[in-house]
Amino acid sequence: MGDVQFRSFFLGGFECSTHRLRSGKRLDLLEATRHTEFFQADYRRLQEQGICSARSGIRWHLIETAPYRYDFSSVLPMIRAANDAGMQVIWDICHYGWPDGLDIFRPEFVDRFAALAQAFARLLREESDAAPLLTPINEISYFSWAAGEVEYMNPFARGRGLELKTQLVRAAIAGMEAVWDVAPQAQFIHVEPLIRVIAHPDRPQDRQAAEAYSNSQYQAWDMLLGREWPQLGGAEKYVSHMGLNFYPDNQWIYHGRKLKWTEPLYRPLHELLIDIHARYGRPLLISETGTEGKDRPLWFRYVTDEVGAAMAAGTPVDGICLYPIVNHPGWDNDRHCPNGLWDYADDGGNRPIYTPLAEELRRQQERFAQPEPALVMAG
Repeated sequence: MGDVQFRSFFLGGFECSTHRLRSGKRLDLLEATRHTEFFQADYRRLQEQGICSARSGIRWHLIETAPYRYDFSSVLPMIRAANDAGMQVIWDICHYGWPDGLDIFRPEFVDRFAALAQAFARLLREESDAAPLLTPINEISYFSWAAGEVEYMNPFARGRGLELKTQLVRAAIAGMEAVWDVAPQAQFIHVEPLIRVIAHPDRPQDRQAAEAYSNSQYQAWDMLLGREWPQLGGAEKYVSHMGLNFYPDNQWIYHGRKLKWTEPLYRPLHELLIDIHARYGRPLLISETGTEGKDRPLWFRYVTDEVGAAMAAGTPVDGICLYPIVNHPGWDNDRHCPNGLWDYADDGGNRPIYTPLAEELRRQQERFAQPEPALVMAG
């Protein structure tokens, strides 16, 4: 295990979900945001704002044209553009989507995922001497709940969340081993939601259930580490750096409402970060954070303040990723989600910037000793 060195403290994340909806439509957020057309301009925009590291993903359903046969033409230009621009990219291998006809619950899923991961790592090594930075499977905890427990996401299963979680852990482990076979210096950043669930003050009888719900966020980590379900093959070596996804709705009352970060019942983020580092002893990354509308700079300031407090208390936090970095259409209804630093691209590849968030980013870059962006303007 080695420390991951990000090229900038602040990162930008491109939404790259590719799962199928119940309607049968397959999402492709990289295409929907036109990042697939304007990735060169998008990388340049990031760097103009002092952001030199990014999260993105590959689209398995486009790459594996037949079992164990790969066409990387959908991602190779992005890899080369990032290398040319000096942009560091953490690539998600599976971001909720996989090829049609592959049963996610069957052993073949693990085998084909591992083979894909190895083929992609080999490609990255052919294109650059830099150690590959990879997220094997995005948000195992959320993925298994949404797809295996409550029928929200493909394959729309119910009551099979734990089964799916163990399957995804197996796949992640097999994928890491396959990558290390061809790229021994590759590093992995697993990302999981950071949540907190509490009992309503008037329902103390819910306290035990709420605490159990909160603690469920650790299960995927513990499986990867071999601390739970060791028969899955987990070991300490599989987790070197922890990515934590944290949004304004990540704390709520058990069977109740979401908590607001301004109210007394809400637990400060810095305390959650201190706790999870005490539990695992790994360096942390805020791998996703953001919100919609005019609250974007306020939320970003809250997160950076809390990260600063955690760091001052001795908790290593190596970066904060604004996610998504560009606005995107909503999963379920295609609504325009105003949650990025930039808006939709026009036909010339120009994206209007959200100036209040850009100004807040600049203030925080100065605070965290980051390079000042070249300019803050639409483009």
